[in-house]
Amino acid sequence: PFSAPCRQVMMVGKILNLPIETKPLDLMQGEHLKPEFLKINPFHCIPTLVDDGFALWESRAIMTYLVNKYAPESSLYPKDLQARATVDRWLYWDNGSLYASLGAYYFPIVRQGVKPDPAVATLFMDKVKLLDEALAKTKYLCGDTITLADLAVLTSITTAKGADLDLSAFKNVDRWLKELETNYASWWKELV
Repeated sequence: PFSAPCRQVMMVGKILNLPIETKPLDLMQGEHLKPEFLKINPFHCIPTLVDDGFALWESRAIMTYLVNKYAPESSLYPKDLQARATVDRWLYWDNGSLYASLGAYYFPIVRQGVKPDPAVATLFMDKVKLLDEALAKTKYLCGDTITLADLAVLTSITTAKGADLDLSAFKNVDRWLKELETNYASWWKELV
């Protein structure tokens, strides 16, 4: 039961065959606020990566770091400037728009026990509609190859499905999910 941002990092680790050691924290018990964690990450967010003494937080930064360091030739994060900028655009859109709107809907339900707000759900669904329209033009978010953008957006979409948001109207999103599941069947059930 990893958070969407943690799952993104774990997926990159699986794809690149990196031995990522996890140390689960109980956020409800405030383990992320303990002095030993705050030394590593004063922003007290997860995931946080420590690699040879270098601490990095924010999932998308960790994803790009892992590819840059351990698989710089990987198509997950292409070297071509425009191709990489396209991946970055999707990463930023996911974080600032798609995942943010999902969080506005989902986190109050989970953290405060409030009833789902249909108006907030609509804001998220409007973002999924844009995603669906984009996927009508390409196999994956950035063309014919899976990139970090697909992994980031994937976790937002699967979290939404886990929150009982009905995404069945979005046929291109559904096709894209099935394509990703086929490609990553070996770890799909574990991380998605």
